[in-house]
Amino acid sequence: MDTPRRVEHQQTDRGYVPVYATGTVEQPWESYSKTDHEVWDTLYKRQRELLPAYACQEFLDGVERFGLGDGGIPRFSELNKVLGDATGWEVVAVEGLLPDEVFFDHLANRRFPVSWWIRKPDQLDYLSEPDLFHDLFGHVPLLLNPVFADYMQAYGKGGMKAHAIGPEALMNLTRLYWYTVEFGLIRTDKGLRIYGAGIVSSKGESIYSIDSPAPNRIGFDLERVMNTRYRIDTFQQTYFVIDDFAQLFDATRPDFTPIYGTLADSSAVAAGEVLPGDHVFHRGTREGFASGADN
Repeated sequence: MDTPRRVEHQQTDRGYVPVYATGTVEQPWESYSKTDHEVWDTLYKRQRELLPAYACQEFLDGVERFGLGDGGIPRFSELNKVLGDATGWEVVAVEGLLPDEVFFDHLANRRFPVSWWIRKPDQLDYLSEPDLFHDLFGHVPLLLNPVFADYMQAYGKGGMKAHAIGPEALMNLTRLYWYTVEFGLIRTDKGLRIYGAGIVSSKGESIYSIDSPAPNRIGFDLERVMNTRYRIDTFQQTYFVIDDFAQLFDATRPDFTPIYGTLADSSAVAAGEVLPGDHVFHRGTREGFASGADN
């Protein structure tokens, strides 16, 4: 089997330019090098030692059920046996970042795309795009949770509708994904914990999101989240906190079309802003906040 392409963003004098893949590929497990497996083991060990004090129990349980620390990069085919029996989802290998409509179609059909390639040893602490470790370790364990799994499918179906409506609706929905699936916090009897994949796959942001006094931590409100800009170049300035995963799933039940119309008539909220009606768990000190445009 030929090794698939490794589709990565391109560095230009204006920063990184996204480059998109399209279809699915077979995971080329036999082609992974010793260094690739060592990178997985290094990242896994680092996060597994850190996360019991920071991540929600549902995520930790998923990591254990998959046996992600058994040594080396996992085989997707083995993970799919567990995942399919649990929630009917499957992991599919891709060459890199997918166009929005392709990504939504996968989610709507209970397929989660995972980049087949893993970062290089000099990229352990930062990568500008999702790789195998982010996609697999960060996202897939929670797909064993039935409620979260249903939320992800509902999000995919909503994404296909938003894509048909237009770019503003798509941006509103992208913010929901960003502040929940990627960078969400959840309230537990042990305090605030992480469930977002962008946090659990990052040592620095795992610590920052829970321990730092700088960012805001605000209770989840659907329209507030969908109207809030975000940062892609730094740790987040605001984290939104859900009560439980049922709250997320319930939020996807209504037709979002009227919400898109309402938000189209209002100005987006800056990433670090706190509004009078917010349920504030912690008002950040804003120390170290970057200036410049949010998304």
